[in-house]
Amino acid sequence: MSIWGKLTGAAAGLAIGGPIGALIGVFAGHFIIDRAGREHYDDGRANGHDARARSDDGARTQDEIAFTIGVIALAAKLAKADGMVTRDEVEMFKRVFPIPPEEEANVGHLFNLAKQDVAGFEAYAKQVAYLFRARPGVLEDLLDSLFLIARADGQLHPGEQEYLRRVADIFGLSEDQFQRIRAAHFGPDAQDPYVILGIERSISTDDLKRAYHKLVRENHPDSLTGRGVPPEFIRTATERLAAINGAYDRICRERGIS
Repeated sequence: MSIWGKLTGAAAGLAIGGPIGALIGVFAGHFIIDRAGREHYDDGRANGHDARARSDDGARTQDEIAFTIGVIALAAKLAKADGMVTRDEVEMFKRVFPIPPEEEANVGHLFNLAKQDVAGFEAYAKQVAYLFRARPGVLEDLLDSLFLIARADGQLHPGEQEYLRRVADIFGLSEDQFQRIRAAHFGPDAQDPYVILGIERSISTDDLKRAYHKLVRENHPDSLTGRGVPPEFIRTATERLAAINGAYDRICRERGIS
């Protein structure tokens, strides 16, 4: 049976609970999502239902439904994160998550419900994260798919980056994982202090200090002047040294290094 055939009125929404269940309720025409109420989803419980009490078969079915609806909601709200949903983003969503022709109208209806604004996306992300807490690879793949949608228009809008970083945090993904996925789609972040210093995020404090001092020696204007470098390059080196110092200071603050 199609997943849409399993959405029997409000029953599926009530069984799943949380913001995803509420969205199913809207889809079924029985409930209206209270934007403020979405954020009260907590610890996998909603409407008095404990997800852990379901049968194995029922749990798999409901998890499948919840994941599908959650993905649609997160993708729709991501598309809205830059202020406007574009045709490119919608088409990319369809390529990333293939939809049978007979179900396009249903998916479109849900997508339109969720894309009304970006508010509430954290509640959907929390519920998906809870459902797949034992399968982090699924959550990483989902973030990767959301990045595909974000790059549909060829650029990463600041609102989209903030959205994706928050989703990654909720999914329990590390900064290294986030940066790796981001770089795969958009290249390294030129403002990332680790990129500026040319080092890995996992570098030890001692190796960080050694790498920093080496860069300072190599890029210090006085050293370049002594080697007979033209003045134009000295100015560039001065700017680069300022960037190196700023990146090092930022990393030290983040790590609590005095």
